[in-house]
Amino acid sequence: MADTVVNRLIETARRHPHSTALRFKQGSQWNELTWSDYLTLVQQLAAGLQASGIRKGDRVAILAHTCVEWAALDLAILGLGAVTVPVYPSSTPEDVGYILNDSHAKALIADNGKILSRLPRDPNLRSPELLISIDAEKSKDFLTLDSIQKRGVDALKASPSLYDLAVAEVRADDIATLIYTSGTTGRPRGVVHTHVQAMSEVTEAFPLMGVNSNDTLLTFLPFAHVLGRIEIWGHAVIGYTMAFAESIDRLKNNLVEVKPTIMIAVPRIFEKIHAGIQAQADISPLRRKAFDLALAVGKQVSLCKQQKKAIPLDVALQYAIARKLVFDTIKEKLGGRLRFSVCGGAPLSREIAEFFHAAGILILEGYGLTETTAAVCVNTPFDYAFGTVGKPIGDVKVRIAGDGEVLIKSKKVMREYLNDKAATDAVLIDGWFHTGDIGEFDDAGHLKITDRKKDLIKTAGGKYVAPQRLEGLVKLSPFVSNVHIHGDQRKYVVALLTMSHDHLGRWAKDQAITYSAPEELADHPKVKDLYRRAIADANSQLASFETIKNFAVLASDFTIESGELTPSLKVKRKVVDERYKTLIDSLY
Repeated sequence: MADTVVNRLIETARRHPHSTALRFKQGSQWNELTWSDYLTLVQQLAAGLQASGIRKGDRVAILAHTCVEWAALDLAILGLGAVTVPVYPSSTPEDVGYILNDSHAKALIADNGKILSRLPRDPNLRSPELLISIDAEKSKDFLTLDSIQKRGVDALKASPSLYDLAVAEVRADDIATLIYTSGTTGRPRGVVHTHVQAMSEVTEAFPLMGVNSNDTLLTFLPFAHVLGRIEIWGHAVIGYTMAFAESIDRLKNNLVEVKPTIMIAVPRIFEKIHAGIQAQADISPLRRKAFDLALAVGKQVSLCKQQKKAIPLDVALQYAIARKLVFDTIKEKLGGRLRFSVCGGAPLSREIAEFFHAAGILILEGYGLTETTAAVCVNTPFDYAFGTVGKPIGDVKVRIAGDGEVLIKSKKVMREYLNDKAATDAVLIDGWFHTGDIGEFDDAGHLKITDRKKDLIKTAGGKYVAPQRLEGLVKLSPFVSNVHIHGDQRKYVVALLTMSHDHLGRWAKDQAITYSAPEELADHPKVKDLYRRAIADANSQLASFETIKNFAVLASDFTIESGELTPSLKVKRKVVDERYKTLIDSLY
């Protein structure tokens, strides 16, 4: 029998039948599922899907928000030897139609019937044979998940070992999932992962981090993203408890309620928390002074830990006071039990990582892509260097090409791009995956990613500028939500800033600035001066050719829905460049 995620799920459930597998909220009440009950749910869904015509190799698309049903369905589909095809809920109808057609999806499972009714009606596109709604609404056009589960209950009465028998037939080199890239440019590409890639990732990354079955992880990332997906697989293999946040908006409350010990997030989450902490410190001059004094001590302790040196007694005593007065409050807002958090999906500002470490919260940045099944390098609780993405994990080999591009060789690397041999051949050369990222190693062997190869800006003066570095520095201001850097083939670099409305609104009130619309606030002289100072702070840490010479403040933020952000909250540079071309030109 092949060693697969679903095989390990069965082992985990039988080893810890009465331990808590899942926590989720219904109304105001947190409910739990034991591993035994969770396995039963997975078995019922798998049997129901099989009874509805799903067979080994069939592609089953899931277009739904992060929820218990999503995780259970994934393990049910994989257990049948079928292929899970995740689709972002924020995808346009055109992209949904493209993915369903390109993947040859036999079934589509969606949050609700409203989503199913909005599917593109294109006679040239292949429609799934089976439509299933997770919500319990009935229709002649689709089935409900409840009805699928009931079919499964009946099927298991006739064949109790149905799921185990199906799992036994799954081979390591069978396709497990097709994960479509979020598409910062062009059409999404279907990344083909077999069970080999899934197991290579979770059996090497999670143990290296020290994750175990006693941990609780709060999940809120979209499962259509590879980083969210490995939470499901790691959960099945390692056996930690997975608690489901109600939403990103409710994350602040859910952290306190769940008290997670580990958390996986993208940089935008930490940027928002950082901005919130800074805003709280600015409530009064006295509070700001106490916070800055505590942070200064925290940075001394952080440096000692990074250098693996003993903390001087006087610093330790000052830090104890700082913890009691300032830092313990921050830790409690993150639940109070967080051992560490893993950050991926986009670059994390070194300044943000060092800020949280000074406050006693360890954020471990890792590096990987959809094509590498998430992390191929990661900092660990025992070996970390801020500003880097850590060292290669497991079987991963990393090579830096002559032009600085990071090349990867590992079992974690995808098999291919679906239906696209030319694109596959362009990135898989002589067994090495060409990431498109520029990087270098530090003296201790930690990898540092400097930018995306295609994102590097070359000014008219011939100087190369890494926009992600500049964007990270500007976003240290709590009043900045998103940043877009522009300057390719231009005389100098400029920036588009979006406002953090919550923090800016409070500041405007303190400044007695009245306004009736965001446009008025964006154009206010005092607001412009506020952002000018944020730009100056960033410029003070940059070489002269990198500095931002001009900027504009936008009245509305970049969003996933508007098409300016990817689902992992990265700015779509091409979209923003085209959408704001006139404004950008005016800055020159």
